[in-house]
Amino acid sequence: MDLFQWLTATTAGKCIFTMLVSMLPVIELRGGLPFGVALGLPYYLAFPAAVIGNLIPAPIIIIYIRRIFELMRKHLPWLNFLVDKLERKAHLKGKKVQKYQYVGLWLFVAIPLPGTGAWTASMAAAFLGMRLKKAMPAIVMGVLSAGCIMLALTHVGINLFSGAI
Repeated sequence: MDLFQWLTATTAGKCIFTMLVSMLPVIELRGGLPFGVALGLPYYLAFPAAVIGNLIPAPIIIIYIRRIFELMRKHLPWLNFLVDKLERKAHLKGKKVQKYQYVGLWLFVAIPLPGTGAWTASMAAAFLGMRLKKAMPAIVMGVLSAGCIMLALTHVGINLFSGAI
């Protein structure tokens, strides 16, 4: 059995595949949870796999993103346009969060819309100088809230489509 077969044919593989998809920027939990359900995972396995996958990058981003950007500027100057774009996005989103601090961070992540996930919130927290031990609980609560919303939307969507066929 090759790796792809294992990722799509076994329960453990499907959970790991769901985690990996949920770790991707832009896709995150919003895409990972429905992806896991579409793979055939029951909700009670797809939900934690997507949540855990979405949370894995968050502390790494909060702690290291500024250093990573500095190294990119120093050693890969041809990527400065990308660093500038990501920094602008983090600062822009950070302004929305800054007024309400950690509650704002939680609500920002909780809304499952493009550009409002754990990745962007983690970058905003890093650029706002929020401490990991205070930012992470807000991000965890936001991911759990977004997960509940996505779980409900996924369930409704599956029932709508399965009833129509």
